Amino acid sequence: MSEAQLNFIEAASENSERLVSAFVGKYELNYSEESLSELDSLLEDFSDFADQDDEEMKSDFIAQAGSYIFEVARRIYGGKYYWYDPLDQPIFVTGQPNFEISFLAFEKIKGRIENGAEDNIPYFFKGYTERIKNAKPGDKAMIV
Repeated sequence: MSEAQLNFIEAASENSERLVSAFVGKYELNYSEESLSELDSLLEDFSDFADQDDEEMKSDFIAQAGSYIFEVARRIYGGKYYWYDPLDQPIFVTGQPNFEISFLAFEKIKGRIENGAEDNIPYFFKGYTERIKNAKPGDKAMIV
């Protein structure tokens, strides 16, 4: 594993652990797929106050929550982190070298905060898992 990959994993793990620690006892964040419903509830609660938060605090929260989704995916399905230049954020890719199923968690978290339940996290992740389970060699898809 490359040094860059190890650094991404370490950063995502640290960010997600900050989120888990901050909300222990209130939300059951245990890195299971089921815990994404808890994350979705947390995002709903956060969205009620997001307009009152400064941009730096909001960006930090998005990075923590996005890293949590990345870590759920990595722990269950494996994969690698890359940098997605068009949106200046990490992207997670599963299935290489046989196929590539990817997603942008930070963008999804931002959408959930701004748009509400229409950007439901468990539904989003289900689309990712179904695409992995049904992937054929050579498939490439980004879940949005």
